[in-house]
Amino acid sequence: MLKIRLQRVGRVHMPVFRVVLTDSRNSTKSGKSIETLGTWNNTTHERRVDAERVKYWLSKGAQPSVTLHNFLISQKIIDGKKKNALPKHRPIKPVPSPVEGKEETASVPVEKPVEVPVSTETPAEVAPAA
Repeated sequence: MLKIRLQRVGRVHMPVFRVVLTDSRNSTKSGKSIETLGTWNNTTHERRVDAERVKYWLSKGAQPSVTLHNFLISQKIIDGKKKNALPKHRPIKPVPSPVEGKEETASVPVEKPVEVPVSTETPAEVAPAA
């Protein structure tokens, strides 16, 4: 499957990205790309994309990455709704510590303990000890 995604080509602490068309099986740092469709310099906010070529490849079935999809929508190259590129955040739940009265926060989400119903009735066969 063809992907349209960003490929980092800048120096250390100076990121510059290329908008490339590549096979989805290639890694992002492999350098193997079918076509360069534009550039994205985030430090100077310079963004150039060949809109006609992007629309052509999208019509042929290429899939943009989530970040590039949102970028293309903001540049009004394609229509649609933006997607969430960030992972879902699960809140950290406090875990009771062995010391009474203090609570600690866990770094991993804690599962809710299973509650077992407790019967308040005493069995008829068991007689109280005398």
